[in-house]
This record gives sequence, C-alpha cells and structure tokens, in this order.
Amino acid sequence: MTVQTRDEVVLRAENITKLYPGTVALNKVNFNVYKGKVNVLVGENGAGKSTLTKILAGVETPTKGTLYLADKPVVINSFHDATKHGIGMIHQELNLFPNLNVAENIFIAREKTAGGIHIDHKAQIEEAQKILDNLESDIRATAKVSELRIGQQQMVEIAKALALDTKILIMDEPTSALSVTEVEVLFKVISDLKKKGVSIIYISHRLEELVTIGDYITVLCDGNLMQEAPMKEIDVPWIISNMVGEAGNREITYESHKTDQVILEVEELTLPREGRGYAVDHLNFSLKKGEILGIYGLMGAGRSELFECLMGLQPEVKGTVLLDGQDVTRGTVVDHIRSGLALIPEDRQREGLVQPLDVTQNMTLSSLWKFLTGFHINDSSLKSAVGRMIKSLSVKVASPMVIISSLSGGNQQKVVIGKALLTDPKVLLMDEPTRGIDVGAKGEVFDIMKNLVSQGLGILFVTSELKEIMAISDRILVMSDGRITGEFDRESVTEEALVSASAVAHKHPAAMQI
Repeated sequence: MTVQTRDEVVLRAENITKLYPGTVALNKVNFNVYKGKVNVLVGENGAGKSTLTKILAGVETPTKGTLYLADKPVVINSFHDATKHGIGMIHQELNLFPNLNVAENIFIAREKTAGGIHIDHKAQIEEAQKILDNLESDIRATAKVSELRIGQQQMVEIAKALALDTKILIMDEPTSALSVTEVEVLFKVISDLKKKGVSIIYISHRLEELVTIGDYITVLCDGNLMQEAPMKEIDVPWIISNMVGEAGNREITYESHKTDQVILEVEELTLPREGRGYAVDHLNFSLKKGEILGIYGLMGAGRSELFECLMGLQPEVKGTVLLDGQDVTRGTVVDHIRSGLALIPEDRQREGLVQPLDVTQNMTLSSLWKFLTGFHINDSSLKSAVGRMIKSLSVKVASPMVIISSLSGGNQQKVVIGKALLTDPKVLLMDEPTRGIDVGAKGEVFDIMKNLVSQGLGILFVTSELKEIMAISDRILVMSDGRITGEFDRESVTEEALVSASAVAHKHPAAMQI
C-alpha cells in the first residue's frame, strides 16, 4: 500500500539491515516516523520490531543503512546520542533499579545537582512527583521501586521517558502490565504529547488498541517491511493477515483433557498483607490432572501472591497445600520444585532469566541437580535434554549457546517454559505467560499448554486477557482483594460475569450470588 500524505516525516530509516550470527534481524527495512502522530510498528515475534527501535534509540547500531532526522543523515551510536537528538524509549522489559526510589530511577545517569557537586534529592523528588501527578498516578516519588507492583513500575518507566526533552518517544509494549484505568491515563498522555508535536513510535500486541490510538502503521515480517498504511484505511483483520496470514487461522481451539483425579488441593490458604488485611484471604480450591484452571482478576487481586505462596516464596503463609496428597505448604523453593511444582513468573526478564547467560545455562538453572553424576555435571546428558526441549517447544535460536538477550520476547518465554519443564513438574503455575508477545507466539504458548495437559499435567493459568482465559481454561476462578469471588466452567462463563466478579471487594464469597 502506497502512503499518500502531507504529514511531515521527522525521522526516516532507509534500507536498515541488522545481522546477528546466524540471523538476519532486519533486511533493508524502510520506516517513516510522522511528526505529532502515533506511528504503530507491528509484526510477529522475531519480526524485527524491537531491533529496529533499539537502533533508533542508540541501543544497537545497524549493519547497513542510514537514519535521517529532518532529511539530514545522522549517526546514533549510543543512548546519549539518541537523547541529544530528542529520541527517548520506554523499553518492553522494565529497566529499573529496585533498590532505588522512584525519583532516583527517573533521573538515573542525569541527576540534578546542587552547585554541580551534590545530588539535589529534594529537587529530583519534587520534579518526579509532578510528572507522576500528571500521569494521574498514586505513586510516591520517594517509594522504593521494589515496593511497587509491575503495573506501577511500568508507569515509572513512562515517567522516566517523559522527564527527558523528548521529540520522538518510542513505546515498546507500554500497556502490557497496566490496568484498564492506567491504559486510559496513558492514552490521554499520548494525546497531550501529540498536541505538543511529539512523535510516538508505538509497539503493542493488543491489536484493537492499535486501531484506536494509531495514526500510521508499519508491518514487519521476518525482518522485512511488509506494509505501511494510514490507520484510518485499515482494520484488525488487515493487520493480522499482513502479520501472520488470514485472521481465521488464529482462532484458539481447546479440547479438554481434565480427569477426575485431584492433583493439587488448597485449603484455607492465607497470607497477611503488610499493615493489615490479607493479600491472600482464606482460599480453597482444587486442581485436577489434565486441567487448565484459569485465574482472572485485576492488578492487586492477589493472583501473583497466590503463586508465591504455592512456590514457598512467602514464609508467613498459613493453611494447607497438598500436591498428590503430600503436604507441600512449607519448605524452600527448591523443596517445592523437587516436589513437582514449577513457576512461569510474570516478569520473565528479572525473575525468569539471567541476561548474561546463554540459552542452555538459562534453561537448566532449575534442574542442574538432575544432571549430576557424583560431584560433576553430565554435560552430554544436559545438552541432549536442552536440545530436545528446544525442538519440542520450537524455540527459534541459531545455537543453544547464544546469549538469551539476543532472542525475541516470545522465544525467551519459551526458554522460561523449558526451564520449568526440565524439572518434570506435576503442576505448572503460569503467571501472565503471554504478556508482551505477539499473536503468533501466543498461539504457540497455548499449543504448549494443550500438549502438557494432554500428558496429565495440571496448569494454573493467570491472565488479564478475558478472551484468552475463556478460550483455554476448563474452569475459571476470579480473584478480588485476595479472595475468590467467582467460579465458572467454560460452558457457562461470560465476559460480563468475569468483569462483575473481579470488581467485587470486601465481601465474603459465601455471601455472594453469582
């Protein structure tokens, strides 16, 4: 599709090529960024979106090709080069220091000083708080990042980018961890930035969101430019067909493999909340072999805390957890893994992977004990197991020895899943396993889940996506304020019922009429 427009192009990438060992990440890609517009960039997992935006932001350098700012060629070799040219980036994966407070994170590497000598913490806190207030956030600039929820940390990333004098702002999956209310605030911020002439490069896998907010769209596939078009001229089926083929090919179908054998029983599980109340409030439920039990709820509902309790990450937990009849309530994380529990964490970058390590090292982090022969690791057995897992999960990687950060988001997620599966779990806990990955990679994750339950595993599956949880779950529990506020089977569940149950607070489940 040829774009006919009078809108000004402020940044142009021409014939950008990026080569990695064994991989062509970008192949002579052209990309236009229009002034004061939302320039959407889409493509399947591994299409080259993140690579292109990292080149624009100075994180990576192109193998070949030229960047033009206002029709003048520029060389951007670093983050500081990009900042000088008014280019800022909100990365898909959180890039924060958990031991520092919010203000310190916002001004990291460009601290405000008093007399050019000492850091002016008061000035930083005051300015950071103004930015947070403009984002309609309840985050305190003095709060430690480690104390914030994932969604709140995402808002800090956004605030960090807005603190720069940014003319071109790259947003890589900015809404992946945000609540509906936070997304609405972000869209308002984007609208205000557009009015000020700021250009937005926007990546998201929530396709309906793109149609709502985008002005122009560029589609990449396997490192190649597929299409560029004004957003008003296209729709969601057009986006999907250009990304992955016809929309109909991406319907989620699921055949239940649930048995009558209970594999996990949770009785009166309770976790006190700091201050008062409960983060997990007297939960009772069971999971059967071959069952996918979905858990739906809003941010702060207690879903991730539930998984932490099940994995032995919360020593203050009370109640009983039985796995195959064995009491696994207490003990260390290692004890829980060896008992047959495995976790796919929500934040794969910080909690699921170790960035400096390669694929093999990451995939075997939780199962090295299985490859021990005396005091030594059986290297041949380990490599063979990793090779089988890579093949089984269809991980796209040139070699098991490549650094994990060189993989696309979806393939990194497969490595996290492989790491869990190498421990031979009986129950798999999956916390937002499709966060930040594209429609094709989501389909592959769902195929993996279907294959696992067909082999008798039980899966607890947390997601904020209504259509996903309704399509893939045998049963759905809804959580709100640490409690179970609804339970539905796949035949009777509706979106309205899930949303209604997730909004319930401060009522005991027994008193509810659902």
